[in-house]
Amino acid sequence: MESAEQKNVLDVSDLPTVVFGHRNVSWLGNVFYMTIEGAMFAFVIATYFYLRARSIHWPPEHQSPPLLRYGIINAVVFLCSLVPARWVQLRARALDRPRMTLGLGILASFGLVAIIVRALELTTLQCRWSDNAYASAIWVLIGVHCGHLITEWLETLTILGISFTDKMEGARVVDASINSDYWYFVVASAMAVDLVIYGTTRLVS
Repeated sequence: MESAEQKNVLDVSDLPTVVFGHRNVSWLGNVFYMTIEGAMFAFVIATYFYLRARSIHWPPEHQSPPLLRYGIINAVVFLCSLVPARWVQLRARALDRPRMTLGLGILASFGLVAIIVRALELTTLQCRWSDNAYASAIWVLIGVHCGHLITEWLETLTILGISFTDKMEGARVVDASINSDYWYFVVASAMAVDLVIYGTTRLVS
């Protein structure tokens, strides 16, 4: 006796098990996350310029702008780190695990150097966070980015660790590619923060 109900079955056997870019839900989630984080940076920078607009002298009188040396060094480190970040992304999409792992190690090394130089930058801001509104704005800006940098570095280390195990396949390979996308965001936000901290304190009268 035939069943009164006939079920339609969709054959998805031909669909890929691993996809990159906008076809991956995790990629879209990462885009939304970066949008939220970008909005936060925008609010902090807007607060900085609001305080700047209400001040006659910026930095305040008898206060020097941050020293440039570590800011320039870190800007170079960040820009150079784009090379291994992109390499990781390309190797992940090619499912080339050995070279992807090597790239993650190099990227993690760049991240560690950037964190160390950021720590040195804190010693050359020429102000304490509690000195005045200018000092607080400077410290909040660089502090927020430090948080993002450390978080992304830890995530890179985690993916690097997984890459040495059998779990580095499928979705985990996609995670390595998406991690590079977020690293681009960390670098872009670093350039914006550096422009505000080192540029506007000298170029904006």
